Amino acid sequence: MSEKQTKGLLFILITICIDSIGLGIIIPSLPSLIADVTHLSITESSKYSIPVLIPYACMQFLFSPLIGNLSDRFGRRPIILMSLLGLGLDYVFMYFAPSLGWLILGRAISGMFGASFTSAAAYIADISTNENRAQNFGLIGAAFGIGFVIGPAIGAAASEFGLRVPFMVAAFLSLANFIYGLLILKESLPVSDRRKFEIVRANPIGAIMQIVRFPKYRGLFVVTFVVLLSNMAIHSVWNYYTIARYGWETKDVGISLAVVGVCFGLVQGALSGPIVKKMGEKGAATLGLVILSVVTLGIGLIPYGWMMYVIILPYAFSGIVDPSIRSLVSAEAKSNEQGELQGIFTSLMSLAEIIGPIFMIWIFYKSVPLAEKNSIFYGSPFFVAGALAIIALILLRYVFSKIAFKANEALLDEQSEESVEN
Repeated sequence: MSEKQTKGLLFILITICIDSIGLGIIIPSLPSLIADVTHLSITESSKYSIPVLIPYACMQFLFSPLIGNLSDRFGRRPIILMSLLGLGLDYVFMYFAPSLGWLILGRAISGMFGASFTSAAAYIADISTNENRAQNFGLIGAAFGIGFVIGPAIGAAASEFGLRVPFMVAAFLSLANFIYGLLILKESLPVSDRRKFEIVRANPIGAIMQIVRFPKYRGLFVVTFVVLLSNMAIHSVWNYYTIARYGWETKDVGISLAVVGVCFGLVQGALSGPIVKKMGEKGAATLGLVILSVVTLGIGLIPYGWMMYVIILPYAFSGIVDPSIRSLVSAEAKSNEQGELQGIFTSLMSLAEIIGPIFMIWIFYKSVPLAEKNSIFYGSPFFVAGALAIIALILLRYVFSKIAFKANEALLDEQSEESVEN
């Protein structure tokens, strides 16, 4: 990798980390902020948390294909920088938001500009080779995990100086990164490789329909979505589950999630590359899904809270699924389709973030009456998540077997033609 590509990769990873920090930095103060703008108690205002949180994922779902397609047309650099500038200014907007409606609007705009993840991933695809593609995609997860750990910590510290101060800190980080990018970020997509912008491919429905452009691995998009849904049990129910079943306090939940972020960062940043190199993308994806199936079922079964820490490290190894699948599909795409491809992945992620939390929290809520008689029922969302992971594993192996069958068929045809010629 050249010095220019190394600097570009570093900037992209910093950008993803800052996006993750900006997402997590407001988490500690958000309940109090919603209570402040609605003039209600924290308990009474909790019903407004979903309208504040969901618009972010909805706008990412809507705008990720657009951002990806724009980066295929105009290059990665201007789109990434525009997103950083917009995100920074939006945090300033949310700092001054006078009411709940303005706060919701600000979160929606954050989701729109936060779709820079798409063009950032496309940038990494541009500068990667077959040898380091999976490792570089793993670094995306590492950067996100680091931001996930740092963000809430910074937010908690900043909120000591004022309820809205975390927004201004997030604005400073985004705008500082924008200036840094202006100075050092070089374009990764040559003008000769760019393609015409087509609106039919730049909306979420059109983007998902473009999955047919990748016939060899299109089943892997379904696998990706099911895996993301399975992971939503961890993301959305972990705090409710550990508090209800093990009597954890908020501090315990925060520490455990920080450990999750650190372990994921280590696995995806340092180990995903060597694992894929040793096992190949197909073997690594299979291993990750086996681990995810066992761990999610295990979380719902373990009787003691300290065991949650024991299970975190193996759970982190399930993080090799995403970079392995992205690497496989990315290798099939042209350079001027990488933005569109990453837009599809981001749209699937955003769709899972819209559906998953509501689905998993609903399962948990419905299981509470049964759990009062037998605490194992608190784990119902994780049992569902485990079932989803098993379905994803079966589908993954089916896709790989189909690919292997077609490869063998093509080889037999080639050998047959050679024998006829001889």
